[in-house]
Amino acid sequence: MLRSPSQPPQPEWSASWSALQPALQKVRRSMATARTSPIKVMRVSQLDSDILDSELFQILKDQLWSALSLFKPTFKERFEPELLAVLNLFLFKLSVYDSSATYGSQLQNLKYRNEWKHGGALESIAKDAPLSQAQKILYGVFTVGGQYAWSRANRYITSQGWGELDESDIRNKVYRVLQAGEKYWKAFSLLNFLIFLWNGKYRTLIDRILAMRLVYAKKSLNRQVSFEFLNRQMVWHAFTVCKRHLHM
Repeated sequence: MLRSPSQPPQPEWSASWSALQPALQKVRRSMATARTSPIKVMRVSQLDSDILDSELFQILKDQLWSALSLFKPTFKERFEPELLAVLNLFLFKLSVYDSSATYGSQLQNLKYRNEWKHGGALESIAKDAPLSQAQKILYGVFTVGGQYAWSRANRYITSQGWGELDESDIRNKVYRVLQAGEKYWKAFSLLNFLIFLWNGKYRTLIDRILAMRLVYAKKSLNRQVSFEFLNRQMVWHAFTVCKRHLHM
C-alpha cells in the first residue's frame, strides 16, 4: 500500500507492536485475576501494640490527675469525660492523623493502610495505599468522639435515674435502647475478635468498618520491638515510688 507524501513515515517496529497487543492484553488480564499469597502480620504484634497504647494513655492520665490534684476534687469528677477526650484527641492527632500509626504500633513496626485499595490480587503489592482523609477523620470521630459521647451520656443517664423510671416513660425507653446497643456492640466486637484470631486482618471492629488494616511499616523487619518506652516507664515508676517514700 502506497503512502501519501503528507503522511509521516511509520517506524519499523510499529507493525510488530500492533501484532503483539492481543497477547499483551491476555497477559494483563491473567495478571489481574491471578491469586497472590495473602499478607500475614503477626497477631501478637497487633495485640501488643494495643497494650502499649493503653499503657501510654494510663501514664499520661496519671500525670494529668496528678497535675489536677491542686484543684478541687469536684473539678476532676465533673469534667473527667472532657479531660479524657482532650487527651485522646491529643494522642490521635499526633499519631494516627499525622503518621497513620499509633505509638504502640510504631514500636511494633506497624502502620495502618487503606485496605479498600488492596482488594483481590492487590493485597500483597509492595506499596501500601495510605489512609484517606475521610478514614482518619472518621477514626477520630469513632474513637474520640464516640467514647466521649457514650461516657458523658452514661454518666448523665445514671445520675438522673432513667433506668428506674416507668417503662412507658420515653427516658426509660432511651435507656433501654442504649443498653441494648451496648450489648450488640460488645457481641459484634467479640465476633470481630474471633475473626481476627482466624485471619489476623482487623484487630478491632472500628478498623474493620473503616477498612484500616495494620501492616508492617518496613517489610524487611517482621517485628521491631523497642524497649525505650518500657525503660522510661520503669524509671518514672521508680522515681514515683521514691518520692512517695520521702513524703511518708
